[in-house]
Amino acid sequence: MLRAFRPMNGSLKQHPESDSQSLAQLRDSLWLDLVDASEDEREQIKRFSKAELPDADDFGEIESSARYFVDPNGVHIHSLHLYQSEGRHYTATVAFLLQPGRLISVRDTELADFRLFRMRARHGLVSADSPETVLLSVLEQKVENLADTLEDLHVKLENVSHMVLEDPEAELEDSISELARLEDSNGKIRLCLMDTQRALSFVIRQLRNREIIQETSREIFRDLDTLLSHTTFLFEKINFLMDTAQGFINIEQNQIIKTFSIAAVVFLPPTLIASIYGMNFRVMPELDWTYGYPAALGLMVLAGIAPYWFFKRKGWL
Repeated sequence: MLRAFRPMNGSLKQHPESDSQSLAQLRDSLWLDLVDASEDEREQIKRFSKAELPDADDFGEIESSARYFVDPNGVHIHSLHLYQSEGRHYTATVAFLLQPGRLISVRDTELADFRLFRMRARHGLVSADSPETVLLSVLEQKVENLADTLEDLHVKLENVSHMVLEDPEAELEDSISELARLEDSNGKIRLCLMDTQRALSFVIRQLRNREIIQETSREIFRDLDTLLSHTTFLFEKINFLMDTAQGFINIEQNQIIKTFSIAAVVFLPPTLIASIYGMNFRVMPELDWTYGYPAALGLMVLAGIAPYWFFKRKGWL
């Protein structure tokens, strides 16, 4: 899908979506957004932008030289974005190409950052004086969404904290599974924040002569520093709760093992007595006793009660 946006009265407005965009519309656009684009759409952009658009194989590169670079076609920035699917968080790379008078973005996945950005554009809330401004607005929207996701994670973590520390009926195994999911999501958020820092640093180096761009980038940097500190706090709390939950599980298991150990010790003397009188030797003096059977039973009961009483007196039970 190809979406085209043009400047109108200082704001960003989207061209009506259709199966095909005219060449005039594309040339007039300030931002071209390709989502899982077809070969025809990619070829259409290539004809007038004179740039080879990246494909899925290029998105996987992690080194800076492959994610942030300048070539004759323009300034290239590969930005990592967060999205959610089936209750789990994943990351997807968006390739931005910044050319004179135009911003082109290429991605394979529909993302909440761009959906909310289009909603803001429909209400005239996105400034469109230059493609650099649009790029920073997209990154700013990305940071805002990451902040909202961190807030949701914090709320979920508080619920898990209540399960682990205050709810005696909670299933601790379930809380560990939830903590593992939260840790994974927090790690992906931190990765996206760090990636945004690198992208902004690259933008600042390339646009040193644009004071407004510099100031906006510095404001986003301050937000990023705050959010990165918050992810560190969440990591520490997740690790604390994970250790606590595992500690409680170990205590419960130790109590079970303790019960079995005491039962084994309590039943050991009666078992010994029963084993002795269960032997089949020809000469056993007790075989002729009239009260031998009840005496053996009584001895077995006393042998079982004695260690239990001893443990109870010592305070081990």
